[in-house]
Amino acid sequence: MKKSFYILSLIALFASCKSSSVITGSSAENKKESANQIIDEIISAASENIGVRYKTAGTTKSGYDCSGLVYSSFGQYDVKLPRSSYEQSKIGIELGQNLKKAKKGDLIFFKTNRRSQINHVGIITEVDDDDIKFIHASTSKGVIISSMREPYYQNTFVQLNRVLK
Repeated sequence: MKKSFYILSLIALFASCKSSSVITGSSAENKKESANQIIDEIISAASENIGVRYKTAGTTKSGYDCSGLVYSSFGQYDVKLPRSSYEQSKIGIELGQNLKKAKKGDLIFFKTNRRSQINHVGIITEVDDDDIKFIHASTSKGVIISSMREPYYQNTFVQLNRVLK
């Protein structure tokens, strides 16, 4: 009697754990819409910090550095990234320097001050036919949106990475 009760209990347990999800043709579309929504929310979260001052190692509204802004903005939506821009440049799909591949939400990396490794990062907020805009924490102006039309960023641009598909 105990043995049959035990077996019935196991059957009931496994039957209750069975997934009832159905794969449909639109599941890929739903994932894409969901990723686009998260990207919009991350950009919105980062944009709420426009005007916040630059602070070395900053990750809060009292001040951000570039990677701190990216780290915090993605982190609000449970997307875990490393803390430094150099380490962030190793995450996701590296798209190289082809700006035609850029999409909203991609990370954009720079080598500034003639450094030998990546030391600056931003989040792409807008892609037009002839321009790319990105939000970042600048040492002189704090959190701002800049353009790839600016010669400084054209000359220091290194790579794009896609963290969210």
